[in-house]
Amino acid sequence: MILRMVRTLLAFAAVIGMGTPAGLIFIPWYLVTGNLMPLYRAAVVVVKTALWLAGIRVHVEGRENIPAGKACIFLSNHVSNLDPPVLIPLIPKRTSAFVKKGLMKLPLLGYALKLAKFVPVGRDGNVQGAQESVRQAREVLDLGIHIITFVEGTRSRTGKLLPFKKGPFFLAQETGAPCVPVSIWGTETMMAKGSFWLHPGTAEVRFHKPVLPGECADREEMMAEVRVRIAGALPEWMRG
Repeated sequence: MILRMVRTLLAFAAVIGMGTPAGLIFIPWYLVTGNLMPLYRAAVVVVKTALWLAGIRVHVEGRENIPAGKACIFLSNHVSNLDPPVLIPLIPKRTSAFVKKGLMKLPLLGYALKLAKFVPVGRDGNVQGAQESVRQAREVLDLGIHIITFVEGTRSRTGKLLPFKKGPFFLAQETGAPCVPVSIWGTETMMAKGSFWLHPGTAEVRFHKPVLPGECADREEMMAEVRVRIAGALPEWMRG
């Protein structure tokens, strides 16, 4: 328990101790040059360092399935708050994501997320708000930036795969962007819901061959194919 506490405190200290000066240096750099990549790369280094200090290792397979030279939609299951920091550094080139609107209100983090073109989403079921999120995501893809979505729309409390939300598939149909299914597991034991402490272990991530919207008869077929690929790599108890 003491070692776990120490690792957790070191990880959060790294985020604050490295992230704050990186923001103070590279946000002004972006404002002067318009180049966001130094800030993005610094953020990736901070995240990787924090995971390492927490004793969290990442085993990844299937990165060769990511199409080169195309902005993709990455559709992943979601079992832990650690999923985004584990997943984003694994994706080549710059990546955006759908994030809760509340995060955009945090002083430094919210500003950095806006600069990085992260897309805010609400959980109130508002149709107009959902349409606006899809519109912003389409603009992100048009800039050549990948986007991640946790396709269940929320974190699974049990680890079992939940029903999928339709929004990401509307986005795929509108843009024709390749959809890369992603299976992630192991993180469900590393940060329990409502807990501050991190548990060391190995996160498993597998990228699958992309599903191309033009190859599916309709949205339902595309959703079914993505689900089959994500579920197929998960431990049996998580498949839902």
